[in-house]
Amino acid sequence: VQLQASGGGLVQTGSSLRLSCAASSRLFSNNGMGWFRQAPGKERVFVAGISWNGGGRFYADSVKDRFTISRDNARNLMYLQMSGLTPEDTAVYYCAAARTAYSSRSTSDYNYWGQGTEVTVSS
Repeated sequence: VQLQASGGGLVQTGSSLRLSCAASSRLFSNNGMGWFRQAPGKERVFVAGISWNGGGRFYADSVKDRFTISRDNARNLMYLQMSGLTPEDTAVYYCAAARTAYSSRSTSDYNYWGQGTEVTVSS
């Protein structure tokens, strides 16, 4: 499975962005998926996860109520709708496919990663 993340950019505080993740294989529909982010000089951290069928969604506390993860298995796509962006959300965002049908907060539970899309939020 190859993953391609897109949709990042430079936005102002309070803005919204929608990230997309395109998967190359229909195997995508069998896997849990997740979004992670990595700020400069920091570790890659969990942002949001979703189970194979679109259920089981959960979020990092820092983005809960602002970000929404979703997926369209018919089109092999996953999304991250982000609103109320702040400079603390500045990072490279990565999509990832889990080893199982369910997502996880741990990077070690994912075996396929996209190349990342950069989000910069100015104050």
